[in-house]
Amino acid sequence: MATVTLGGNAIHTSGELPKVGSKSPDFKLVKTDLSTINLADFAGSKLVLNIFPSVDTGTCAASVRAFNQKASQLENTKVLCISRDLPFAQKRFCGAEGLENVINLSDFSTGTFGKDYGLEIVDGPLAGLHSRVVIVLDENGTVKYTEQVAEIADEPNYESALASL
Repeated sequence: MATVTLGGNAIHTSGELPKVGSKSPDFKLVKTDLSTINLADFAGSKLVLNIFPSVDTGTCAASVRAFNQKASQLENTKVLCISRDLPFAQKRFCGAEGLENVINLSDFSTGTFGKDYGLEIVDGPLAGLHSRVVIVLDENGTVKYTEQVAEIADEPNYESALASL
């Protein structure tokens, strides 16, 4: 269990993030067209997992915009924006913003991604949502970088995440 803050108040997550050097847990997430996708579908690509509570908050939206801009410059790299938002909300946001360099994925149906990756918030007003996390995987699904943002309202360290690629 990790402790992060929301507005300076301590809240807790369901576990610990995967360790750098370990194999990433598999996942089954829902795309904006309501089909499902798993980790094996991205085999051979480097992945930036941009994980957050909801795309309908300022900081979460800013992280999607920032990674969208930076992703267009990355070779063999996909940015997966993962939340418990409904796929409809994710699609609406990216469509309205003109964001085409990120892939939105939802954990709304089971919540197992948040549990398996140890980042589900278990108490406080955002209980059941994901904490703000960035995980970078190499082409083989090995964890190269993790960051669990200490204050949920803060943006992740984009430069450190991308430097790990």
